[in-house]
Amino acid sequence: MAIDLTKFVSRFVEEAHEHLSKISDGLSSLEQGADDAELINALFRSAHTIKGSSRMVKLITISEVAHLIEDLLSAIRSGTLQFNADVSQALYSGIDEISRLVDIVAENPADPKLPAVDEKLCQLLAAPLSSDCCESPLPKAVENEIDDKLVIKTTQGDSVPEQKLKVSDTVRVQLPKLDQLIKLMGEVVSSRARMDQRVNELHGLERMLENSDALNPLLPKIKKFNRSLKNDVLAQSLLMDELHDSALLMRMLPLSMVFDSVSRLMRELARSMGKKIECVISGSEIELDRQIIDQLSDPILHLLRNALDHGIESSEQRQKTGKPAVGRISLSAYQDGSWVVIEISDDGAGIDIDKVKSKAVRKGIISEELAKGLTQDELVDLIFTPGFSTSPIITEMSGRGVGMDVVKRSIVIELKGLVSVTTILGQGSTFTIRLPLSLAVMRVLLFEVDSLPFCLTAQHIATLVRIPRDSIMVIAGGRQAVILDNEFVPVVSLVDIIKVPKLKKATKLKIVPHPMLQLVVIQIRLEKMAFIVDALLDEQDLVIKPLPKHLHKIEMVSGMVVTGKNELVSVLHAPALFTAARKLQQASSKKEQNNEGAFGTDTVKILVVDDSPSTREIEKELLESYGYQVTVAEDGQDGLNKAKAELFDAVLTDVEMPIMDGFSLTAKLREEESYQAVPIIIITSREQEEDKRRGVQVGADAYIVKNDFEQSSLIDTLKTLLG
Repeated sequence: MAIDLTKFVSRFVEEAHEHLSKISDGLSSLEQGADDAELINALFRSAHTIKGSSRMVKLITISEVAHLIEDLLSAIRSGTLQFNADVSQALYSGIDEISRLVDIVAENPADPKLPAVDEKLCQLLAAPLSSDCCESPLPKAVENEIDDKLVIKTTQGDSVPEQKLKVSDTVRVQLPKLDQLIKLMGEVVSSRARMDQRVNELHGLERMLENSDALNPLLPKIKKFNRSLKNDVLAQSLLMDELHDSALLMRMLPLSMVFDSVSRLMRELARSMGKKIECVISGSEIELDRQIIDQLSDPILHLLRNALDHGIESSEQRQKTGKPAVGRISLSAYQDGSWVVIEISDDGAGIDIDKVKSKAVRKGIISEELAKGLTQDELVDLIFTPGFSTSPIITEMSGRGVGMDVVKRSIVIELKGLVSVTTILGQGSTFTIRLPLSLAVMRVLLFEVDSLPFCLTAQHIATLVRIPRDSIMVIAGGRQAVILDNEFVPVVSLVDIIKVPKLKKATKLKIVPHPMLQLVVIQIRLEKMAFIVDALLDEQDLVIKPLPKHLHKIEMVSGMVVTGKNELVSVLHAPALFTAARKLQQASSKKEQNNEGAFGTDTVKILVVDDSPSTREIEKELLESYGYQVTVAEDGQDGLNKAKAELFDAVLTDVEMPIMDGFSLTAKLREEESYQAVPIIIITSREQEEDKRRGVQVGADAYIVKNDFEQSSLIDTLKTLLG
């Protein structure tokens, strides 16, 4: 595949102008008597860089002229040639020629048509080195020819050609200066919250004046001033947003900064391991904040190396399993709303979930009892545990676990992103990294929990819901859930997770619970969880300040923000909230199971089919709390495959699922002789009569609407059908 050199040529033009300027300034210093060995070294390095980089982008004419300049500077550096006026003239002529050629390239970087190297210039640059005496002047014939070429001679009546100075359309800014600019712009945007607060305070004073007869004459003026201030703040806010966006664009860079060297690096690593691979890269034009790109190289390199070492098999192993001898690793990127998604995939051996489980139990990371209750996604996530690896031997490349904890910490903690894994044994794995576009300023939702303010970054929030308190369902283990968009979503009180310390009060007041609940629904990948908060306060663009080093171990908090009231508010870490909520739910379920014991139905095997991870988990825990043995499937096709591989005593299925819906699954199961008498229960949010009739037509034994769902009715229905 041919490489498009256009973007590299443009980058070369920018760098060449910088090096040419350095050489020109250096020659000027040498002419003024400077005798600095390091200065000559710097000039030599600049010429050498121009020579090498121009050859890389196939600009051979520039490379040859730079080579001649490099030879002259090398002789000066070694002391075999002394710098004098003739040598200076030769060097300046060479620099002028390269500048002219670079300008030609800049005008048409896609297809620069450069002339051949000028022979007279070559003679001029070679003359000092061919002379026996370092102090000898240039040959007169060459000097005259160069004068004819470089000096403009005019006589009376001749028209003087128009002269123009070319100015570069780019400037180079040191990164620390740019970072400081972005930081200041972030603080300016955050200060908008304080201006909004002042407007609100003025509005409050206006309302107080409305109730004061003594100050009524001032009320019209106060109202007029309030309106003017509000309009000014709004206009200022719009200007701030535009200014901040423009400043942030200055620091946006394409992912090609990280992606461009991947193919070569992976080929070299593959050769060193005796493997054959094809590396496919796409999406390198997607742009991210430089602050993120600078920290992205190491995590991506970890994942690529592990994909090659632990994922891609040897050519012999691949051919034995019917795969192509050449393995495939792909690195891709695309934008998804406010996220940039980077995927690293391989068509290798995949991750052996059973091996992960047994290794985790053997190393004491989890107990054998806990391992039985973990889903496939939770088991795969164990590879991110520090020191965990399924590789039989630790090598310089090692296995999936080496460095994976570093990858997760870098992506999740430092870059405020997410990392997940999907894998199929024998077919390969895909690591998905989701990153915000920038860390300079982030949208946050402010809310109150037990009279204290907290916030969450907006990209993790799926929706905000206000529901009646009595619409919350209590299911197995005392867990709470609510039905949102055709799926069961677990509900957890945030005050139980963050454990806000109780303040001592002088008097104990009996507080009547509000009939409505405010839920903040957070989504991590495909999984959702609803957290109960006391009140929503505001939504703002704020600078998230990192925690001091001594507080880095607080997993629940990822940073702090300063509000318009100058309050310091903790930014809660969404993935950590999920982990804490799961532990709380598991502890509750385990306690109930210990109290109630088994129901004597542990030999009954149930298949639960639903595309929602939350719904699958809730139904699974509910059934297991009554002693049933449960297997889950994520869509109709997955459910059909598992049903054919193993006979189940009953099947519970959703209707709306990708690949194959619940009606089609039910119909296909009834075509199987072994499933003609097996109870099939459809659990869905569809409540139209025509859907219920279709459920009966395809062979369902029961049809339960999620909005009317009660765990007792499901268990009673299941017991009735099982006899």
